[in-house]
Amino acid sequence: MDQRIIDLYDEYTHRPLDRRVFLRRLADLAGGTAAAIALLPLLENSYAFAATIAADDARLAAERVHYPGATGPVTGYLARPRAEGRRGAVIVIHENRGLNAHIEDVARRVAVAGHVALAADLLSPSGGTPADADAARDAIGKLDGAATVRNLVAAVAWLKARADSNGRVGAVGFCWGGGMVNRLAVAAPDLAAGVVFYGLSPAAEDAAKIKARMLMHYASNDDRINATVPGYEAALKAAGVAHSIHHYPGTQHAFHNDTAGERYNAAAARLAWERTIAFFQATLAG
Repeated sequence: MDQRIIDLYDEYTHRPLDRRVFLRRLADLAGGTAAAIALLPLLENSYAFAATIAADDARLAAERVHYPGATGPVTGYLARPRAEGRRGAVIVIHENRGLNAHIEDVARRVAVAGHVALAADLLSPSGGTPADADAARDAIGKLDGAATVRNLVAAVAWLKARADSNGRVGAVGFCWGGGMVNRLAVAAPDLAAGVVFYGLSPAAEDAAKIKARMLMHYASNDDRINATVPGYEAALKAAGVAHSIHHYPGTQHAFHNDTAGERYNAAAARLAWERTIAFFQATLAG
């Protein structure tokens, strides 16, 4: 697909653009309205087949939960292995589309790998994730960023205190959620591990506050995010923060999201996820 079209969609989802403006500009690039409409299914997320691990998988117990956040109760989707035992926990932080079927599936992937996984709905202060993806995006843009970070810090404490937790908590986030992993690592010195998928970097001067081990995954065709990486990497090195960074050639922003149409890259997603699970197994063991 023409990179200009993918870049336009990224602008639509992150700037954001009004949908009518986006469609008009897409039609200009595609060569007409009909061509633009034909391209939409290749660009927009489709959650119809989001479940790579069934919601009723016999290996797992999954439920809706609430935990006490800084702004009040925060809703979440909790998945964990049915087998008894104390294990590491992982906060799964959603993209700027909120807590949806894909993120719930990612939580189950974390749980199948042997961890307690909490996918927090960080739109809980505004009533929870709406069904309409654009409405969710707009609501994310209105969140109080500092309060959202405090809700994540509260999730760390809640997970550490659970009877099925070994007290070690990590976080993984995607896009907007990847940026929130960085901010959580700055704010929570007891976070053990953070995994960032193409998320905005924090201010370089905040890197010295990070105590967690960090793993970062970036797409090659993602100028908006990649522009923030060199300064962050230099600051992490200067602060002596343990970290690893991987860049994936030929990939787009959201390459891990298997509901993201043309932006999804199966090979890169598989490799990045293998690295992520190995990282959590190494950092969250009791």
